[in-house]
Amino acid sequence: MRKARIERKTNETGIELTLDLDGTGKLSGKNPIPFFNHMLQHTAKYSMFDLDLNLNGDIEIDCHHSVEDTGIVLGEALRQAVGIKEGIFRYGSFTLPMDETLTTVTVDLSGRPYFIYRGEPLKTMGKFGIYDSELSLEFLHKLSIHAAMNLHVQVHYGENRHHIHESIFKALGFSLRQAVAIDARRANEIPSTKGSL
Repeated sequence: MRKARIERKTNETGIELTLDLDGTGKLSGKNPIPFFNHMLQHTAKYSMFDLDLNLNGDIEIDCHHSVEDTGIVLGEALRQAVGIKEGIFRYGSFTLPMDETLTTVTVDLSGRPYFIYRGEPLKTMGKFGIYDSELSLEFLHKLSIHAAMNLHVQVHYGENRHHIHESIFKALGFSLRQAVAIDARRANEIPSTKGSL
């Protein structure tokens, strides 16, 4: 059973998250940040992960703590759910077109965190409701650290800021789906010449 349940309680947020890597692509639970919830729906849908997220945060200040801590918790859950990574492909990469936007997301569940973003500057894109556009970078960075994975995001080109964000979260889903999939040709092996990840 490739599942994990993580709780995180701080003075700024309270998060309960359940992750099932072998799900049907459903996001459930309560998230008070509509745009963030919309983006996570895309990631769940295309990863085929079932994700139950109940998020409470100090959004009366802003959404930073809530988005950052969700990245932490989801990363921890992903790391726990893949376990010793026996039999998985480990790598995933997907290039996704969305109208005028083209984005590639590539992951390696290596045990070594690293995050690179290249492309249209998200920091200058303003707000989506109560969600500040730069929070997508914060989420992805914390996800990479706590999942202990390489995460590379390249927005090759794009103009519509919604399309840019949505393409990132969709491509992330596809890439994670590939990376955690079981490789039937080496289902009992760790995907590393070291023998450990």
